[in-house]
Amino acid sequence: MLDKYFKTINKPDYQIIIIASILITIGIIFSYSLSVYTVIYLGYDEFHFLKRQFIVGIFSIFLIFLFAHIKPDKIVPLISWLLFAIFAIIVVFMQLLPSSMTIQSGGATRWIKLSGFSISPVEFFKIGLIYYLAYSFNKRLKKVKENNIYSQLVFIFSYIIIFLLIAYFVAVIQKELGQTLVIAMIIFIMLIFAKINWKILLSLVFFAIFCFYILISYFPHRINRIHSWWGSVQDTFLKYLPNFLEKNLRIDSYNEAYQVGHSINAINNGGILGEGLSNGYIKLGFLSDVHTDFVLAGITEEIGLIGLLCIILLFVYMIIRIFRIARLTSNKIYQYFSIGVGVSIGTSLLINTFGTSGMIPIKGLPVPFLSYGGSSLIATSIALGFVLSISNNIKEKKNSND
Repeated sequence: MLDKYFKTINKPDYQIIIIASILITIGIIFSYSLSVYTVIYLGYDEFHFLKRQFIVGIFSIFLIFLFAHIKPDKIVPLISWLLFAIFAIIVVFMQLLPSSMTIQSGGATRWIKLSGFSISPVEFFKIGLIYYLAYSFNKRLKKVKENNIYSQLVFIFSYIIIFLLIAYFVAVIQKELGQTLVIAMIIFIMLIFAKINWKILLSLVFFAIFCFYILISYFPHRINRIHSWWGSVQDTFLKYLPNFLEKNLRIDSYNEAYQVGHSINAINNGGILGEGLSNGYIKLGFLSDVHTDFVLAGITEEIGLIGLLCIILLFVYMIIRIFRIARLTSNKIYQYFSIGVGVSIGTSLLINTFGTSGMIPIKGLPVPFLSYGGSSLIATSIALGFVLSISNNIKEKKNSND
């Protein structure tokens, strides 16, 4: 009955496509600029990283554009369920795969090695998980009684179990605490939009803090990382606290946070306008992951805080557009899915930004679209393409002239 007051857009949000293409292009450029030392050290061809990232980048833009022009009912459920089923199995049984098929880092198996490249299963698993949560929320919320705390507790109990299983296989087995934090934020924000009672949400926050405390204390290297991080930044925070707290919280002996220290130096070197494209110094052997986990530090040194701010604004605008799609779509599953994708991109960016600047311990998360590597870029592009596909059929109120 109300359809006459609305118009079907029937085209994807091209502003998001343009922003994603710009960010991917920036990532391609800096995959060349920031990898100079790694290329020399490992004896690669000068354009090794550039060629690989260019191919993956063009393929990712193609995926975004392709999925954006296909009706969501034809691709989003099918591919999402496949990603969820296939990569959930891989994540669970990854430790049992032969060493010839996997790549280890820090004693954990996180990547599957294929011919000429490797993939991180958890990146693709997140897409399927977001869709599963969206589908499950839509189905089960119909049975939840509004303002009934017991009914809502029953509703969220299964998701607590799911999160604990994910935390075990991702944070404990694969030692991917950063990805676990992103998944926790996705579930929590989606619960907020599901209008779960605030008392339950607050309880979940304390439960999550307890879980992450266990996940941190379980591994000595995480404790050492936090110890090193706090030792390097404590002077910044302690000066605002009373003397008795300062004495109790100050530590005198700690290992220097090597990576974070050089990351902050890179940001300081860049200043407002930067040293100029390709003129950064921190990439010359001081910061080994400058084209991956610390890409924002390398970018800031070369194009300055103004350049970084422009990139952050592009991300913010993209996420706003994604949430706009979620708000306008009438399909609840697609609404929750779009919210989950927006939260995933935003949380990954925030965690990496805070870690790079020394505000929190570094978590080793790639920056969406910018960090070198194919798994994160392709997975994020698939998820974004799905959201754009959803934007095809949203409806807006007609203008008075229509």
